[in-house]
Formats: sequence, C-alpha cells, structure tokens
Amino acid sequence: MQKYRMLIGVAKGLDLSIRASSGKHQRTIKHLIGSSSGPGRGISSSITAIAATETRTLLHRRFQEYHTLQNTAMTAANMTSRDGRHRRRDDLPQNSLQQVVECHSAHPHTRGIATQSQTKPFPKWPIAMLESKGNYKEDADILEPVIGGPLYSAQSSLPRLPVPELQETISTFLPTALPLAESEQEVRDLMEKCRMFPQQARKLHEKLLHRKQHDMKDTSWLQLWWNTAGYLQVRDPVTVNVSYYFNFKDDPTIFGHDHVHATPHCLGVKRGAALLYASAEFRNMICSGAFPHERIGRKEPKKPLCSVAFKYMFHCCRIPRREMDTYKMYDPSLHTHCIVARNGRFFAVEFVDDNGNPLDMHVLEERLHRCIELADINHDGKEDMGDQIISMLGWLTSSDRDSWADAREELLRIGGTPMEKALEKLESGALLLCLDNERPMSKKECGDLFWTGNLSCGHNRWFDKSIQLFVTDNGKAGLQGEHSMMDGMPVIAFSDYITKQTYSHVREKSGSVIGDCMGEGVTDIFAQCKTQLSSSSNVALKSMIVKAEEDFRTLITDHEQHVESFQGYGSTLMKKMGYSPDAYAQMAIQLAVYRLHGKQVGTYEATQMRPYLHGRTETTRTVSLESAKFVQRMGMVANFNDSPSSLQEKKDLLENAVNSHVNYVTKAANGKGVDRHFLGMSMLAEGDNQLPELYSDPVFIRSKTWRVSTSHLTHPNIEHWGFGEVVADGLGVAYSIKPNSCIFNIAARKEHGWTEKLSHLLEEALLEMKAVNDPIQTSKL
Repeated sequence: MQKYRMLIGVAKGLDLSIRASSGKHQRTIKHLIGSSSGPGRGISSSITAIAATETRTLLHRRFQEYHTLQNTAMTAANMTSRDGRHRRRDDLPQNSLQQVVECHSAHPHTRGIATQSQTKPFPKWPIAMLESKGNYKEDADILEPVIGGPLYSAQSSLPRLPVPELQETISTFLPTALPLAESEQEVRDLMEKCRMFPQQARKLHEKLLHRKQHDMKDTSWLQLWWNTAGYLQVRDPVTVNVSYYFNFKDDPTIFGHDHVHATPHCLGVKRGAALLYASAEFRNMICSGAFPHERIGRKEPKKPLCSVAFKYMFHCCRIPRREMDTYKMYDPSLHTHCIVARNGRFFAVEFVDDNGNPLDMHVLEERLHRCIELADINHDGKEDMGDQIISMLGWLTSSDRDSWADAREELLRIGGTPMEKALEKLESGALLLCLDNERPMSKKECGDLFWTGNLSCGHNRWFDKSIQLFVTDNGKAGLQGEHSMMDGMPVIAFSDYITKQTYSHVREKSGSVIGDCMGEGVTDIFAQCKTQLSSSSNVALKSMIVKAEEDFRTLITDHEQHVESFQGYGSTLMKKMGYSPDAYAQMAIQLAVYRLHGKQVGTYEATQMRPYLHGRTETTRTVSLESAKFVQRMGMVANFNDSPSSLQEKKDLLENAVNSHVNYVTKAANGKGVDRHFLGMSMLAEGDNQLPELYSDPVFIRSKTWRVSTSHLTHPNIEHWGFGEVVADGLGVAYSIKPNSCIFNIAARKEHGWTEKLSHLLEEALLEMKAVNDPIQTSKL
C-alpha cells in the first residue's frame, strides 16, 4: 500500500508539472463582410500546421508518463483491495488531483469503471448555462477568470486590432481592384473616387477610431459586428453556407484487433470509440484551461494567439432565433455526456467520469453498439408515427434559420417539459458523434457525406452543434465545424490531437473494466417525447419537417464538389524553386480561374488575426496588378513549347505575382488589410448617403464580390477538406499543399458545371508553372 501511495504522489507531481509546462446575404454581408464559410476564416495562409507544436509534444509526452504511472498505481491498488474495486476517499481536497482510487465514482453510469488520465474536476461556472449574444468580451469576462490556466494566460497581453490609416487603406486597395475594371471609363471613375475617399471617409474613420479606443477598448472593435452581422444574423442554412468539413486520414489499426461484435459496423464503432476517448482527453485540457495557448513564429519570443474561441468548442450549440441566433454554452463540470446519432435517433452517452476522464474503451465500444442496436430497431420499417417523427427531427436543423426557429418553438409547444429537457440534453452534450450507415471509399464520397450528410444521412445530423464527428460503417471518419463563434484554427488543434490517437494506441493506454455497468449510460434523448410527437393534431410540425427535408434535398442537389488530387509535386519542389507554397498555389488558382472565366474575378483568401485580442480574420486579396500580368502572359491556353526567352519572362512574372501575394498576406496579418476597415466604416454609417462614393462604384463592388473564396489548410492527418461558395455564381476552393502533392476541393452550384473544369485547369496550370521554372524538363511533359 505504501508503494501505491508513492506512485500516486509521483503521478500527482507529473500532473502539476504538466500544468506548469503548458504555461447570400444582406448587403453588408455580401459586399462588405464577404465570405462566411470555411474554416479558412481563421487560418492564416502562412500557417499550415498547429502553432507551438513543441509545446504540445511535451504535453503529450508528460501525459503518457502520467498514464503509465497511473496504470502501475492502479494495479497496485487492485492487489490491495479486497473486492477488486477502488474505494472513494472523501478526505481528498476536491480542488486537487483526483486520485486513481476514485474510479468507483459517484456517477451512476461510471460506477465500477477504472479510468486513466485522472485530473482535478473542472471549476464550476457561476451559471449553469451562458447564452451568448455573440460578444466575445462579455462571455470572456464571465468565464475566463473561472477557467484560467495556460490557455488564457496570454489574453491580457495581446494587442488590440488596429485601424489602418485611410490613405494606407486606399493605396493597398487600388492595385487589387484595377485588374477588374472592364473599361477605361471604369478605371478613370475608380481612380477619382479613390482620390476623394480619404476626405469623404474621414468622419466615419474618426468614429471607428473612437469605437476602438473607447467603446471597445478592451476587445476587438470588429468582433461583435463580425459574430452577429457576419454569422448569427445571417438567415441562410448553416449547411453548405457556413459550416466546413474535414476528411480524416484512415486509421489502419482498427483492422488489427479482435472485434467486440462480428457486425458490419464494427470498424465504425472502433473508430468512433477511439475518437471519443481522445476527444475526452482534449476536452479535459480545454475545459480546465490546461491546454497551452498557441503561438506562432520561427524565432523566440513567438507571438501568442488569442484563445477566446476555445470556449465555444465543447458543450456548445447554436440556437435558432428569429432575426438573430444565440449560442448556448453549458458548464462542463455539470455534464459528462456526448451525443451519438444513428439513423436519425439521438442518444445521450456518458463517455467520461465525474472528473472528466474518458471511460474505458470497452465501455465506449459497447455503448456505441448499444446506440446502433436501439436505432436500428426503430429503423426497421415497422416504426410507429412517433418513432418516424423522432428520426426526422434532424432535418429541421438544415433549414433556413427563421424556419428552424419557428420549428423549434413548435417542438417546445407540443412537447412541453419533456421536449425542453430533451433539447437541453442534446445541446449540452460535449460534441456529437454521427454513426453513419454508409461505406464511402473515395475522397469525393467522403466529402459529400461529411459536408452535408447527403440525402441518406442528412437527418442524422444536428447542424447547430459546434463539433460533429462522423464515422462510417467501414471506418472512415471526419468532422464538421459550425463556424459562427469559432474559426478553424482551434478545430485544427482538436483534430490534430484526436487523429494522432489511433485505435491501437488508445486501447493500449485505456484502463480495465471493473464491474458490470457497460450496458448503462445510453439514453434515447427524444424517447420521452414520443407520445406528444405522435399526436394526429401535430399537422404544423409534420409540414415543417416535410418542407425542411424538401429544402435540404434542393440545397444539396443544387451543389456539387470535385476533388483534384494532383500528384505531380508539392511543397518540397515549390520551396526548392524559391516560392512560398501558399502564394504559388494561389497563382495556380488565379491562372485556372482566368482560363475558366476568361478574366480574373474577386478572390478571397483568409488570413487569421488571432495575434490580436478577440481577432478572427482579415481578407487577403489575391487579385493584384502582378497576378494580372502573370495570368495574361500565360494566356488562355497552356503552352509547353515556349522559347527560352518567353519562359524566362513568364517565370519573372510568376515570381513578382508570388512576392506580391506574400506581401499582402504579411500586411493583412499585421492588421493592415482593407476589407475589415471598409466594413467597419460602413457599419457606422447611418445611411447610404453617408458612405463615400467609392462604396457604390461598380469596380469596388466587383472586387468585394467573392466569386472565388479560398482557404489553405495542410495537416498530415487530414486527407482533404471543403466548404461552399460564398455567392451564387462563385466557387469555394479549399486546398492542402503536401510535400509531394496538392489537393483541391472545389465546390459550386451544379448548374454552372464548373467544378470538374476548374479541376482540369488547376492540374494544367501546375504542370505549366513547373515547366516555366524548369525549362529543361519541358520536352518531357
């Protein structure tokens, strides 16, 4: 027993060491805010991996040491315990490390289960649920002092988002708009309006400075506008228009263990259980504040990044309201469940113990199997009206926001208190895991399923949940992020952690089952509402569900995706040729789009602003005088037989275009972009008559109509990813630049027939750009 106590003490010391070391839209939206889909709104084009990798590597290593010691301690404890169970020690301080002996938890669904990565309980929030109105500062003032920890330790030191000078903004803007002018008269008019702009915008600029220095001095002057006007007030469905998806790399270790059950969905269950286990560990670090804040930079001291968005990751859900949605955030110390969906049935599944530690893998797998059994029983074609309606509720979340708000009110009216409790249970779940009864193989098949759910699984989604994980019966996995309050970089950090935890690794570090409680911990959320929902008088609700499904069908059948998996070369060769891989890929997109449309069009690349307090994104404009010269010289048709002098000319123009793009990215990342400045002043105008003449200029409007919305994310465990277009005649281009390949996911409305064409043109552009830089190889292409 003395040895057991000593081991616990060492583990406790490691816990403290870990903590110490971890030290379309409305006018404003369409023309002034621009893009509102895709995680790239929070991804700097210059960042393709997780910041502060070395810090998290250290953290992960410490956790592994911690797990090993706890396993040893657990074994010792089992040897000294008469009945093979750990007894609760009520004399332990509740704010200290919870010992391994507390595996015999007070929670009814975790009693008798040994768990590993014991941590102290989360701090209790001052309120059980905070309903956010989109104001980062208000939410942070309430929660960050309570959560604390390394995650929020740098917040007070972060600079505030700057407001550029008027002349600086107009000087940066003009070269990005001139290539889009369609006549000499448009050029002259644009130049004149730019000349008058500093004087005409002076009062609005002064108002914006006052807002920054006084009204919003302890936050970002932009964040409340961006969160509300850019997201929560937008009435479009979140699917396609707002949310983005990741398609994770396969986990080959799910094939290497004996199946718990010999069923067709074993692989999905194993993949899902491993993701839940790893998610629980990451949730621990986020909800306790122990996760180290992210930093960027190649040299010390590196810049810390704002952590405000992490609060909206777990136990959060967007809530439909008329005119403007809200975001409910639930105290994680009060909830130990996640949500699991199968065939449109939603289950509350206890997946952590009272201290937030993941339950044993055997338990998680059994509970996922139980969800499948319960869902399949109610999906055998013999279900009654109540069960049919329950399995169709997910369709409602795909509707436009006002229709979904009305339907939610109708659900509450019909279902009363049971429905209110059911919705609260679903909304308060840590995250949603969707067990899809599908077996996709290709990137496109996975992309279609993870983007919208397709017609087969669209009802098996709750599109308002901040995080949805997907697993299919054949073990494919992915994620969808609801974008309103959280950009992509925090979600990449989450994805980085859970995809590195393979099934084999998680099973190895998972504990052992003590006691028989695996059949507990699964609750059909809407089962208690069945009687109310099955009433023949619920005509309004039934028609709402039918309309939601019809609208969803129209939405997704109107769209298409195409995946260009270019295997010719990747970032290794791009760097060897002397280019920034991201800027190089952007020029390939410009050339391909030029050949598709016969001209350049407004192009958006997201640059993150998280080095600033409560910063989200700024626009990097890809169109420039230099990119225009490059694409025009390359021409409408690829030429692989150019003379050496022509190749050199094209290479010089490419270098200039790439350098111009890098310069704009740098400027935008330092708060000197133009689009947020334009937006801020427009938000302060009391009417269109107060806006400078530039705002009504056709070239200005054209330059801010994002017909190509792009974003860059490269991660070794993300096969590909995607999001929708921003405007009806636009394209959404998500891309990854891997060492020896490039993946482009192209989304657009099907009526245009653009996705496959652009895919071909991108491949052609990349091959031709390589030939320009390597004329010796030209004859071999």
